[in-house]
Amino acid sequence: MAAAPVGDDQFGEDPTTNDLQARVASMLGKEAALWMPSGTMANQVALQLLTAPGDDVIVGSGAHAVWSEAGASAANAGVQFTEIGHSGTFTPDEFTAALKPRGHVIMPGSSLVEIENTHNRGGGVVWAQGDVEQVCAMARAQHVATFLDGARLWNAAVASGLSLSILARPFDVVSVAFSKGLGAPGGSMLAGSSALMTRALRVRRRFGGAMRQTGIYAAAALHGLDHHMDRLAEDHAHARLIAERLSGVAGVQLDLSTVQTNIVIFHLAPGAPDAATVVERARSREVLVIAFGPRTVRVVTHLDVSRDACVQAAEVLASVVEAA
Repeated sequence: MAAAPVGDDQFGEDPTTNDLQARVASMLGKEAALWMPSGTMANQVALQLLTAPGDDVIVGSGAHAVWSEAGASAANAGVQFTEIGHSGTFTPDEFTAALKPRGHVIMPGSSLVEIENTHNRGGGVVWAQGDVEQVCAMARAQHVATFLDGARLWNAAVASGLSLSILARPFDVVSVAFSKGLGAPGGSMLAGSSALMTRALRVRRRFGGAMRQTGIYAAAALHGLDHHMDRLAEDHAHARLIAERLSGVAGVQLDLSTVQTNIVIFHLAPGAPDAATVVERARSREVLVIAFGPRTVRVVTHLDVSRDACVQAAEVLASVVEAA
C-alpha cells in the first residue's frame, strides 16, 4: 500500500485504482467498474442508478439494504422494499407474485430486483444459479432492472465452482467488497455498462465518495485478489467445523444445510441464554461474535483466524450455552 503509485481519483488519475477497476470489470464480465469507499455506498449508488423515488424494490428476506444500511435507501433513493422468500433466497414464482405493475394508480411499481449472494443474514448461503438466471430473465421481460449485491461474491464463486463472470452475467449492475474475505482494510466496487458507471461517478461524488489517492486502498484490494481468493475455501471449512460442533449442543438450533461458506448463524432455544448473554460471555473469553436478534448469533470466519483458533472458539461458544 505504501509503495502504490497514486494520483487524484476524482479525475480518474489514480493508476492503481484504474488498474483495479479494469481488472474487476474484466473478472465480472462488465464494461466498466468504479471504486467505492464502502459496500453500503455501492448499494446506495446502485439504487440511484436503477430506481426512482416511490419505487418498490424486491429483495430476499433479511437483505443488507433493508437491515444494515441505517434506512439509507428510504432517505437517499426514496424507495420501499418488498422482502420475499426464506433465508435470503426466493424462487422465480415468489418473485412473480411480488411484482407490482409499473404505472399503477395505487401500487408502487416494482422497478428493481436485488439479489444478495452470498446472503449475510441467510447464513452465507449461495444462490442456485439457475434461479438467479430465471429471476433476472423474468425481470428483463417486465422491464425491471437487476442488481447483485455481491459483497461476498468471491465466497459464492469458490463455494459453487462457478466463475465470477457467470455469477454476475445476468445482472445490470453488480457490487463486490474487498474488506470481507479478501481482507483489505476497506473499499468496494460497482460494475456495469460504461454508461451506467459514468452516471455512477457523479452519484458517488454527490454522496461524498470522491476521494483522492485511493490507490492505497486499491493496492490492498489487488493484493487480496492475488493472494486471498484461493484460500477462501479454508474459511468455509472452518465455519463448517464450528457449525458441526455447535449443532450438537443442547439449546442450539442450527441448520447445517445453511452453512455453505464462511458464516454460521445459530438460534438459541427457550431455556438457553439469550444472544446478548452469549455475546458478552464469549467476549470475556476473547471470542467475538455478533447478536443478530434476541436469540440469534452470527459467527464469521476469515483469514485472521486459524483452524486451531476456530476449534477453540467453537468450544468456548458451546460451553457458554451449555453452562446455562
